[in-house]
Amino acid sequence: MNYSFQFQVQAIVHTSFRQRHFSSFLRYTASRRNLEMEEVKDASDLLVGDPALMETKIEAIRLGGPQKLQVIADFDATLTKFSVNGTRGQSSHGLLQQGNPEYDAKRQQLYEYYHPLEFSPTIGLEEKTKLMEEWWGKTHALLVEGGLTYESIRQSVANANIAFREGVPELFEFLEERDIPVLIFSAGLADTIEEVLRQKLHRYFKNVRIVSNRMVFDDNGSLVSFKGKLIHSLNKNEHALDMAAPVHERFGDMDGPTDDNASLKKRTNVLLLGDHLGDLGMSDGLNYETRISLGFLNHNIENSLSCYREAFDVVFVNDAPMWGVIKLVSQMC
Repeated sequence: MNYSFQFQVQAIVHTSFRQRHFSSFLRYTASRRNLEMEEVKDASDLLVGDPALMETKIEAIRLGGPQKLQVIADFDATLTKFSVNGTRGQSSHGLLQQGNPEYDAKRQQLYEYYHPLEFSPTIGLEEKTKLMEEWWGKTHALLVEGGLTYESIRQSVANANIAFREGVPELFEFLEERDIPVLIFSAGLADTIEEVLRQKLHRYFKNVRIVSNRMVFDDNGSLVSFKGKLIHSLNKNEHALDMAAPVHERFGDMDGPTDDNASLKKRTNVLLLGDHLGDLGMSDGLNYETRISLGFLNHNIENSLSCYREAFDVVFVNDAPMWGVIKLVSQMC
């Protein structure tokens, strides 16, 4: 980022932070069960497009109470870091090594062909949707044909260059204590995401559910099929709620209440987190009253900042941690 552009970003942010709700970041200290406030150390990490509108939305959600709120979040590069140890972090799909180099190479070839088509500005939505269905279908077939095992998933996650943003477990715990559900929408693999949660966070959260492609394994731990409808990058939204499952099912703990799909649809206030403009569609299918959208702009900031500011209520840049999100949720509650 050049110096003149960085100065402009900081000027915008400092103006936004004069508003009451954005005067500081919040750090949530789980061990002490209290909320501690820290002054903003790097204001260029957060931009509020319309502070007055944000005030109105926060107040509306606060008046509705926690019982009307749900959080919808993308996984890759939203809950997880964009950059890990100085290099591009892996996605939940990209980290998977099925222990068969031939099939790993075939999946990589599919990626190199279809990925540019996914972001092509010259391909219409209908045609692009068919291409994404084709890509995901072929990839899933290769995983089955190539003999993927659950042990390969465990080992892939253990070796992966993937990490959660600082503050993610604190955010989940803050929401869990208030019985606010978190829906993680992903076009990746639910079983891989669950394993990332297990290995990186070392605990489960009864309020977290995953809406993603779910695998079926045989008694030997080998993949035999996929369960339910296919979820790809262009159809991950609340129309796919029948695919949702609580994370703690995988962890073997079924105690505690979980929201069914009908009760989730009654939670008509939404906090949405995503890193792509397309993630704004994750709330499609929900007749929400108030939605606050948070966009994580991880790269190509100078060229993309303008459209992100127009699309999202708040934009986080520079691979920002989650403390600002926790601050926002605390104001809502």
